[in-house]
Amino acid sequence: MSRKIQIYNTLTRNKEEFKPIVENHVGMYVCGPTVYGDPHLGHARPGITFDVIFRYLKHADYSVRYVRNITDAGHLENDADEGEGKIDKKARLEQLEPMEIVQFYTLSYHKAMESLNCLSPSIEPRATGHIIEQIEMVKKILENGFAYEINGSVYLDVNKYNEKYPYGILSGRNLEDTLEGTRELDGQSEKKSSVDFAIWKNASPEHIMRWPSPWGEGFPGWHMECSAMSEKYLGKTFDIHGGGMDLVFPHHEAEIAQSNACNDCNPVNYWMHNNMITVDGKKMGKSLGNFINLEEFFTGEHPKLDQSYSPMTIRFFILQAHYRSTIDFSNEALQAAEKGFTKLMNAMETLGKISSSDNSTFDVNDLEQKCYSAMDDDFNTPILIANLFDGVRIINSVKDGKESLTAVDLEKLKSVFNLFVADVLGFVSSKENNGNDLTNEVMELVLKLRGNAKNNNDFDTADLIREELEKVGIQIKDSHEGSSWEIK
Repeated sequence: MSRKIQIYNTLTRNKEEFKPIVENHVGMYVCGPTVYGDPHLGHARPGITFDVIFRYLKHADYSVRYVRNITDAGHLENDADEGEGKIDKKARLEQLEPMEIVQFYTLSYHKAMESLNCLSPSIEPRATGHIIEQIEMVKKILENGFAYEINGSVYLDVNKYNEKYPYGILSGRNLEDTLEGTRELDGQSEKKSSVDFAIWKNASPEHIMRWPSPWGEGFPGWHMECSAMSEKYLGKTFDIHGGGMDLVFPHHEAEIAQSNACNDCNPVNYWMHNNMITVDGKKMGKSLGNFINLEEFFTGEHPKLDQSYSPMTIRFFILQAHYRSTIDFSNEALQAAEKGFTKLMNAMETLGKISSSDNSTFDVNDLEQKCYSAMDDDFNTPILIANLFDGVRIINSVKDGKESLTAVDLEKLKSVFNLFVADVLGFVSSKENNGNDLTNEVMELVLKLRGNAKNNNDFDTADLIREELEKVGIQIKDSHEGSSWEIK
């Protein structure tokens, strides 16, 4: 299957038809977490966004190598070249080894991604596992004349770089504006220019994580890991680089500069960035202290939350907006997402129970084409979901006898829903996502006992079972085909 997929390229600020470097193969690198704290809603968005892109590209018959890194060294507190390392600081405060912090929060991140039904990447490299590659890249940049060493640190000379390559090509910032907007106190920096950035940093005596290098003991600059690891696993130039919009500058701009300075070629053909999740109009993030951990969403144990929200509700909440749009957190929005997800999954269940007719009153092929068109247009998940809800309306109408589908169209509709709801959007029913077979068995027993009560005309007991279940968030649905249950 060959699909013409349009991707909005941050580099060109236009939608472009996706054409991979190697036919039928895609190399995709996505910036992963810095593992010093619990994963929050801001981590869920790129995780889910690029999971759906990964899923759809695979469905389009591409062989995809999806690389998502773990930052476990080099990321300083202020995202620049000064301050304490984020992991070092956490280790010092907790009186633990840095790798204990890394291991604990990496496992926490993996658990959250698994709950959200995100597929594992093809490769998940760590910065600390690629120190040699980063040192070699720094050496080449120095040899090419685009960096300088001072006091054991190595900085990329942005002014020198800008003489040959346009600095700011991704963010749209020119060097003059960047210089004007950068505050630098006299005598406070060893850099030649305030816009220069560290590609290797000398370790101060209190810095825990350090490695030997030609310039003394130190650690790689935060931006260096992605340049080195993407080149190792995807080549000097690869297809797609993704991440949050907050990484465009300085992180991704620095990646482009490092790779050009090292290899004399642009590293990426298509840059993709998901927008932010906001709280009261401000970006959600650890640095602002306004984040809600994903585990807190799942349990409801946070002052800003009115209730708990399932991982699939979070996934639906994120995918009902286009990845390049901002999403503002609110309980009302999450509750609406919960209802929408429940309605969609109930229709999936109903679809397996309805019967076919001799004729169809709905064009399933047209629905399928609209679903593909939405995904082909820069992975437009909100339009896809809207199209699927047209299908939900038909499913419910067929169940109520107001519409009809032939056996062929009914099977086609099942295929469309299985593909786009399960395989592409990655939704699973709350029952499946809870992963609790015992709950399913217990509920089947409860329904059987309630059915026996009704058969014995003991309607008081049947009603009592329904009412008590509703109190704990479980709704019973009766139909001529029997009773079913769902989590409200």
